This record gives sequence, C-alpha cells and structure tokens, in this order.
Amino acid sequence: MIWIYILLVLGGGIVGAGTALFVYIQKLKRTHATLSELIAESKKEAEDIKREARLEAKDEAIRIKQRAEEEAHNKMREVREFEKKLSKREFYLERKMELADKKIEELDKREEEIKRHAEHLTRKESELQELIAKQTERLERIAGMSRQEAEEILMNNLMEKAKENVNKKVKEIRDNAIAEANREAKKIIVSAIQRSAADHTAETTVSVVNLPNDNMKGRIIGREGRNIRHFESLTGVEIIIDDTPEAVVLSGFDPIRREIARIALEKLIVDGRIHPARIEEMIEKATKEVDEEILRAAEEAIDELGLSQFQPEMLKMIGKLRYRTSYGQNVLKHSIEVAWLSGLMAAELGLNGEIAKRAGLLHDIGKAVDRNVSGTHALIGADIAKKFRENNIVINAIASHHEEVEIAHPISALVQAADQISGSRRGARGDTLENYIQRLEKLEAIANSFSGVAKTYAIQAGREVRVIVENEVVSDSDADSLADEIALKIQNELNYPGQVKVVVVREHRSVSYAK
Repeated sequence: MIWIYILLVLGGGIVGAGTALFVYIQKLKRTHATLSELIAESKKEAEDIKREARLEAKDEAIRIKQRAEEEAHNKMREVREFEKKLSKREFYLERKMELADKKIEELDKREEEIKRHAEHLTRKESELQELIAKQTERLERIAGMSRQEAEEILMNNLMEKAKENVNKKVKEIRDNAIAEANREAKKIIVSAIQRSAADHTAETTVSVVNLPNDNMKGRIIGREGRNIRHFESLTGVEIIIDDTPEAVVLSGFDPIRREIARIALEKLIVDGRIHPARIEEMIEKATKEVDEEILRAAEEAIDELGLSQFQPEMLKMIGKLRYRTSYGQNVLKHSIEVAWLSGLMAAELGLNGEIAKRAGLLHDIGKAVDRNVSGTHALIGADIAKKFRENNIVINAIASHHEEVEIAHPISALVQAADQISGSRRGARGDTLENYIQRLEKLEAIANSFSGVAKTYAIQAGREVRVIVENEVVSDSDADSLADEIALKIQNELNYPGQVKVVVVREHRSVSYAK
C-alpha cells in the first residue's frame, strides 16, 4: 500500500511538473509573439518617422528655394531700378549737353552782334565829330560867337540829345531783355503746367452727417442732452441739430477734429447704441482711423512723386496737410502740385529734380504745426526741416518761398515760382468780394500817390494797373521810371497772387486853331 501511495505521489509530481512545463512553454510562446509584434510596430514607427523627416526635408528645401527665388527677384528689381536711374541720368546729361551747345551758339551770335554794334558806333562817332566841326564853323560864322561860347551851346544841345538817346536805348535793351526772359520763363512754366494737371477742391468748416431717420436726432442728444454734451467735449466739435431732414451738421475749424467727429458719429449711428461709454469707444477708434489715414495720405503723396522715404514724424506732418486748407485750397494737394511744377522746371533747367520736388512738397510743412508754435509757417517749416536734417537747399527753399529769407539757390526760386503758379491758378483759391475790392482800391491809391498821375484804373481782376499821366508834367523818359517806381511800391506794400502789370500811358495832343 505504501508503494502505491509513493507511486501516486510520484505520478502526481510528474503530472504537475509536466503541466507546469506546458504552461511555461505557452507563456514563452506568447511572450515571443508579443516581442514580434513590438518589433514590427517599432519598425513601422521608424518608417513613419523616416517618411515624415523626408517630407519635412522636402518642405524645407522648397522654402529655401522660394526664399532664394524671392531674393533673386528683389535683386533683379533693384538692378532694373538702378538701370532706370542710369537712363534718367543719361537723359539729363544729354539735355545739359544740348543746352550747353545752344548757349554756345547764342554766345557766338551775340559776339557777332556786339561787333556789328561796335562798328556802327564807330561810324556814328566819326559822323558826330564831323557834324560837330561843321556846326562849330557855322555858329562862329553866323553868330559871331567865340569858340568857347559856341562849344557850350553845342555841348548842351548834344547832352540833351544824348540823354534822350541813352534813355531810349536803355528802355530798348531793358524791354528786349524782359521780353526774352518772359518768353523763356513762359516756355518753362507752360511746359511744367501742361505736364502737371492737379484737381482743386474747396474745403469748408462744416461736415454733414446723414441720418437714417429723424428719430436718431433725439438719441444723439440723449437724456437731458448728456450724449451731445459728452460728444462735443471729447471731440471739440459742435453738433448743429436743426430742421434739416435726416441730417446733422458738424462745425469746427480744426479739420482733423472734425473728421474724427464725423467718423465717430457715423459709427455710433450704424451701431445704434449711443451712450457716453460707447461715444468714448467710437471716438478712440475714429482717432486711430484718422491717424492711419494721415500716414496713408503721406505715403501716397511720396509714392506719387517718387521720392525717397521720410522719417516717421515728418511723414505724419506731411499727412496732416491733407486736413489743412489755405484760401479754400487743400494744402497737401497744393504741395504735391508745387513739387511737380518745381521738379519739371528743374528738369528743364538741368537742375536736381528730386531735390526740387522734395522742397516743393515740404515748402508749406510749417502749416502742419498747431497754433502753439509762434512764427510764420515758412520759418517754422525751415526749423522743422533742419530738425530732420533735410538738404540745405530744401531748407532754404522752405524759408525763402515768401521772401522772408534771401534765396540762396536756383531751386528756391523755382519753388517760389511754383507756389505762386499753384496759388494764383484760376479756381485754386477763393477770395471774398470785400477783399477783392479792397485790393483794387489799394492798387489805384498807390498809383495816384505819385505826382503827374491823372487817372488810374485797376483792370483784369487786379492783375494790371493802367496809369494815365499828364503829358505836360511827365515826359516819355520819366514815364518809364514812374512805371518802375509804382511797381516797386506795389510790391513792397501789398500782398497779391501772381504778378501785377503796371502800364503808364502818356498821351500827346497837338492843338491848333483856324482863324
């Protein structure tokens, strides 16, 4: 029995060991299968990582290629711009050479004319000497005078005659020089004006805001007027609400404040929520929009003129000129037109066109400064240009365009002329009837203040003064000097656009009676 138990125990042990061995083998198989799966997944993840790395590398290569192409394109554009500048310089050099050749030809012609005049004067001098000798002999023979007395009489006659001839010759030379200068100036100015056509718009001190309905007026006013008072205090602009249907008027002398108020009110009307907090929010947004518009206007002006960039503060001041007016003329448009005219005239004369345009654009920059800065806008503008280190020619052109500083460069004279052309062009600026009549009266009063003047008429809208003198008091030679004196006095005592022509008329009447 004991052996049976022993055998059963041994058999159970063997069976248990076999079962355990079988279970262990199964675990090993499952572990191997799991390891195989992990290895396969790792290989798959590695392939995915390699694929993603290849794609990223391709994308980076594409980006590098695009950047290289953009850089190459920018370089090509810079090269083309440089080629354009070189072509312009070649064109200007050719124009200068042509002008130099023409001037040489004119000098040769003038030398020939001077030689002919010298020969003519030599002949006249010999004829005059012969005439003097004959008159001397005749006077001695007829009058029985001494030679000294005869010489005195003859000398007086000759001096009077010579004085008259000299006055005529001086007048002739001066008239010819003025006519020639006017012809050349007109050619240059007309050419510049024809190539520069600028629009002019009249600015006012009010802006009209349309309303969707008349009920909106009450919402703008608010309870006990709190909305309208808050709006006016923040903007500094007055809201005029009257019987005009579906519209209100914004009134203010500061165009920038008025524009901010207009934009803010339109936003409030569209939004529909009108209360103090919302008013402050809309005014802040409108202020940002106007600031952006100021910079955009300056950048457009600079791009239009093809000028190099300005410093940000100067750029902002240029943009502010969009909201400034002078006699109803928009100052920014006026400055752009002056820049074009100055540049075109400078090109005609062989001067630096870019500096001329820059000076023309900045000539009224002093008007962008508020009233807290004292001084004239020309001198204020010159100080601003100095602050931002502009060219000395530009600074002189700004300071001298109203003759407060002496003109130191031809470009300054061109800017002054372009400013007068732009301001005096018909329709560019408005003028009241009262000011117009006062200017005509002052013109006539200045001419009448001279002795020998009988009547004075201001004609052609004050651009010409016709002066009639007494022929017994004013001689022909005196009439020329009188015209110069009247013109000088008008220039010193009056402010006027363009120029004033002074014409002195001396009438000679021959009277006889038949008995």
